[in-house]
Amino acid sequence: MIKIYGMPSCPYCAYVDEQVKGNERFKVINIGENVKFLSAFMQLRDKSAAFDHSKEIGDIGIPAFVLEDGTVTLRPEDVGLKEYASNEEGPSCSLDGRGC
Repeated sequence: MIKIYGMPSCPYCAYVDEQVKGNERFKVINIGENVKFLSAFMQLRDKSAAFDHSKEIGDIGIPAFVLEDGTVTLRPEDVGLKEYASNEEGPSCSLDGRGC
C-alpha cells in the first residue's frame, strides 16, 4: 500500500485525494487530523532526502508518497497519478505563502 501524507486544505493534496478515492492501493493520511500523523510526517521529512528541495524553498513537502519499499517521493507521477496544474492563484502549502 502506498501512503500519501497531506492535508485537505492543500489544493495539490485534494487533487491527489480525488484520484485515489476508493483505490485500496493507497492510504491517505491527513497530517492535520491527529498529532501522531503530523509527528510521523515530520520524522519522515526530517530523515528523507526527498524533502531537501522543499525545505530549501520553504515548502512543506505535501503531498508526499511513501511506497511499499519505503521509497519517498513528492512526484504523483511516480505512483501513477496526475500532478495538479493550475494557472490560478489559490490556497498555499508553503510556509511563506508561495505555493505547495
